[in-house]
Amino acid sequence: MRVLICEDSVLLREGLVRLLAHSGHQVVADLPEASGLMDFLETASAEEFPQICILDVRLPPTYTDEGIRAALELRKKYPDLPVLVLSQYVEERYASELISTQSSAIGYLLKDRVADVSEFIASLEQIAGGGTILDQEVVAQLLTRRNHDDRMQNLTDRERTVLAALAEGKSNQAIAALLFLSEASVEKYITSIFQKLGLEADGTGNRRVLAALAHIETLGTNRTDRTGS
Repeated sequence: MRVLICEDSVLLREGLVRLLAHSGHQVVADLPEASGLMDFLETASAEEFPQICILDVRLPPTYTDEGIRAALELRKKYPDLPVLVLSQYVEERYASELISTQSSAIGYLLKDRVADVSEFIASLEQIAGGGTILDQEVVAQLLTRRNHDDRMQNLTDRERTVLAALAEGKSNQAIAALLFLSEASVEKYITSIFQKLGLEADGTGNRRVLAALAHIETLGTNRTDRTGS
């Protein structure tokens, strides 16, 4: 797998390069800032063009939102290019912006997750294959902040746990093992969740998860707008 890295921390950037190389992946570019990102992609040959991009949320020169802005631009210009955003802390606004752009091949993880090499590589490969991976802490904040919504209040505690696990990219089998349930029970919970949220359970896995989170985000935004008006 060809990987592009955009990370200002030398230690983390070099660590990612070595980690990926050791796992059999090719790092086609490791950039310290986002300014050269588009130039590289526009001039890259077919052998150089990345199959996934890893970006830090905060990059030079201001260390505010350069990374997430670059990720959003990538999604707009190259919608089929998988993107993984790494962040030091949960930044809900950035996570919400990112997941609202596309329903597949996208990820948002805390940098601490890189320490678990096997899980990080598995997440990276899942995103590159069209999956969606959201850090469990990001999911928790997105769901907790919208608990006031009537539809979210209709979910039981168990359904919330299942929804959070779905949003992390876990399969039905993995959720069943995590929660000590049968796969049939997990399927029933998933069906109930989407019925309560007014979303059709269409069997597309990660697409359904993102649709649920995007829908919840929209409800929260609309309520905020009405409150402020």
